[in-house]
Amino acid sequence: MHSFSQHRHRTAGEGSDKETKGLIGSGGWRYDLHEWLTDIFMFRGKVRELRQKTVDLARIQPGEMVLDVGCGTGTLVVEVAHRVGRVGRIVGIDPGHQQIARARAKAAQRNIPIEFQIGVIEQLAFPDQTFDVVFSTLMMHHLPAPLKRQGLAEIARVLKPGGRLVMADFTHKKERQGQPARFHAGGSRTHDLTAIVSESGFSQVETEEMRPPRFSAFPGAGFVLAHKSLD
Repeated sequence: MHSFSQHRHRTAGEGSDKETKGLIGSGGWRYDLHEWLTDIFMFRGKVRELRQKTVDLARIQPGEMVLDVGCGTGTLVVEVAHRVGRVGRIVGIDPGHQQIARARAKAAQRNIPIEFQIGVIEQLAFPDQTFDVVFSTLMMHHLPAPLKRQGLAEIARVLKPGGRLVMADFTHKKERQGQPARFHAGGSRTHDLTAIVSESGFSQVETEEMRPPRFSAFPGAGFVLAHKSLD
């Protein structure tokens, strides 16, 4: 499902991938095709359900400012656009040039005003307290622990007081059994995510689980909803 090139790509403007210590997605439309085939034939539609659950947890209101960190080809924020409306603002960032190019093309085809930028979680190019909601979906397992902390500090910085962070990731490899245990992509332990989120200036941390269905390779997933502290 994931197609990733190795880390430490150098920045050269919009024409190349941003430098990051995490992994960088690639593939563009091929990524979308691979994901669609995997979800239909291996996961029984659970990735689509995961995205829907992620958006639902954010409880987005019309006119809000939304950021998707590690947006890939922009599938999640295309769904978000219908909830924010024309008076809101939606931004997606990703370090991969191919992913951002594909995301921009998808938004343009649907005439949806989403801003897509090449960017990295460790240096978000936005002023303090810009966004009401920040998403991080299926990407935290690609980051080393120090980068998770650095990235969450940046997310806390750009969120407004009381703003919401919604994270979703696959179940950790060591917690999978049966057919899902053979799925190659990594994952995160939900209690590890809640711990690092709590350490990063967030409160009211809630979690939910999505268990793998029978006769599916879907590895299960965990969700974390947290609010930026008001003080």
